[in-house]
Amino acid sequence: MVAPFSGGCACKAVRYEVSAEPIAVMDCHCRDCQYASGGACTTAVVVPAGAFKLTKGKPKRYGSKGDTGNDVFRNFCDNCGSPVFSEPPNGAIMVVKAGSLDDPSWLKIGGALYTSSAQPWAHIDPNKMQFEKMPPRAG
Repeated sequence: MVAPFSGGCACKAVRYEVSAEPIAVMDCHCRDCQYASGGACTTAVVVPAGAFKLTKGKPKRYGSKGDTGNDVFRNFCDNCGSPVFSEPPNGAIMVVKAGSLDDPSWLKIGGALYTSSAQPWAHIDPNKMQFEKMPPRAG
């Protein structure tokens, strides 16, 4: 049990708390996450939206179109530039950036998303789940 957990940006101007266990932890290799992270992928900690609480600051937001055609908002500190969390269009989840956690050492990555966009130099664990885009939705 790791909940609750907290995090924020590098300069501490933006802070959050999460009161529930993650739903999933995945490496996302989509081009938008590559741009946002400045690297091969973003390690995404998916949490229930109701368990996420912004406790300090007001992040800047950038919206881009997801596969559904709806906007995905990426929130970052406008002072230090740290990516902090994303808001997918369905409103049911929040995606916390693993690097923004106060202590990310307990995370266990479950697999990779958007492997079709992965760079040839990116490491993708062949023993974990892999999805060319988003995984199919249950139900």
